[in-house]
Amino acid sequence: MTQPQTDSRALRNALGRFATGVAIVTAIDPDGHPIGLTVNSFSAVSLDPALVLWCMDNNSNNLVAFQKASHHVINILAADQENLSNRFATWPADRFAGLPWHPGAGGAPVFPGCCATFEVANETAHAGGDHTLFIGRVERFAETPDIAPLLFHAGRYGRLAADPQ
Repeated sequence: MTQPQTDSRALRNALGRFATGVAIVTAIDPDGHPIGLTVNSFSAVSLDPALVLWCMDNNSNNLVAFQKASHHVINILAADQENLSNRFATWPADRFAGLPWHPGAGGAPVFPGCCATFEVANETAHAGGDHTLFIGRVERFAETPDIAPLLFHAGRYGRLAADPQ
């Protein structure tokens, strides 16, 4: 059924039909504290130069801090990291309390156990409706090919089906 363009809930539901991976984007704020949030709006932009893109809601409390950060890390979550995704999708007092991480480029937090990580220099940010699009230049990346990714579809987490071999 075709919906009018102004029905934002129906649009959100339709967009949710596109299965995506789940990532946590991290940075260091101007006061030197780690910040991060769960996103599923991550994409490759270019291989040469190596550029990636992710989006953030303009109402986020951390928007200005991410705009000012020199670097971001995109942590692509593994299937067993659903709790980590939920933790960074909500607002606990300290999202990083008790979590293991090490500093990546610009000090941005890198989480262990991810499918992949991209340490990126904050190149540009563009207004895009109710979101800001961040484009970063990949400086370093790592992958663990044998770890299954955490997926998101129609408002729920999912996992890849086992490979039938």
